[in-house]
Amino acid sequence: MSQQSPTRKYSSPLRESQAQETRERILRATSDLLNGNAFADISMDDVARSAGVERRTVFRHFATKEALFDAFWVRINQSMNAATLPTTLEELLRSPLDAFPQFDKNEGIIRASLHTPTGHAMRMRTVKARRTAFRTCLEEANLDVNSKSARKVEALFHLLYSASAWETLKDYGGLTGKDAGQVASWAMQALLKAAETDEN
Repeated sequence: MSQQSPTRKYSSPLRESQAQETRERILRATSDLLNGNAFADISMDDVARSAGVERRTVFRHFATKEALFDAFWVRINQSMNAATLPTTLEELLRSPLDAFPQFDKNEGIIRASLHTPTGHAMRMRTVKARRTAFRTCLEEANLDVNSKSARKVEALFHLLYSASAWETLKDYGGLTGKDAGQVASWAMQALLKAAETDEN
């Protein structure tokens, strides 16, 4: 009785390289579309046309529009080296200093994250993790995390370290990303001192 040899999975480095290049082309097309019109709600058809691929190819790499945009925002945050989920209080206080100048370099994309339905949906999916990260960081500040003061500080930190704060300081305050980052970081430190005084 002959034994059947186990089926081998065929792996082609060339095919994998081509698939990776197609994925990158789709993500670059998404970036180009958002940079070109920060207020447009782009579709998968728009992405396919811009990338020069079939619509089904986009769906082969990203099963849903949400999956495409989640992958895109991860890529953007990595390229900007933005600590979207800081792990220490020091990192949280530094985050606007590092991120806001990068927002200037990616202005169309950052505005799109604020003003399009897909950008809004992406940000809403990160809220729970962001709240947990901020709360963990603020535990280092020796505040009673359940006190009113601590809850106010946490809420205002979400505001100050955000694309919304960058946009407001830029558009209404006339600040560069670098200056806006300094203002936001300074305000966060001032809030911590005020909260410590409140609780003592």
